[in-house]
Amino acid sequence: MTTPSAPIQVPPTLLAQVYREARRAFPHECCGWLAGSRDGPAVDRLRPCINAQESGGHPTVAQRGAETAYVLSGPDLLALNHSLDSPQPARIIYHSHPNGRAYFSPTDRQVARSPWGDGPAYPVQQLVVGIDAQRVVEAALFAWFDAAGDFVEIARYQGAAV
Repeated sequence: MTTPSAPIQVPPTLLAQVYREARRAFPHECCGWLAGSRDGPAVDRLRPCINAQESGGHPTVAQRGAETAYVLSGPDLLALNHSLDSPQPARIIYHSHPNGRAYFSPTDRQVARSPWGDGPAYPVQQLVVGIDAQRVVEAALFAWFDAAGDFVEIARYQGAAV
């Protein structure tokens, strides 16, 4: 994109579902995606995924555990790829940070880029949920921006007592 994408709308009920997924996975990172009509302004479906990082083998930092990394399981990754050719494709990939902060880390950026480093690996936005032992602190949405050659924050969401 030559300019940052407009944020894909995440209805409050769907955002609450993502927050519950983050709570369920805590103290590990949760992961999944939100899908919606290819041409619509919003997502309307949540697809939780298995964080395969529990078994190790992160593509960039193998020694990290599920408390500090996520990897979509093979079947989940295949389903995500298949969704991209459907009328209801994945539009947002989400994951949580159990340190309470919603930011797109250097590792997140590296994994979300294409293997050739020329843009995003998938045509989706990225939602990060910051959760701690007491609550969801915040969430932020990121999109690829060609001019920056990187992902930029395009929306921020309030946390919740979840």
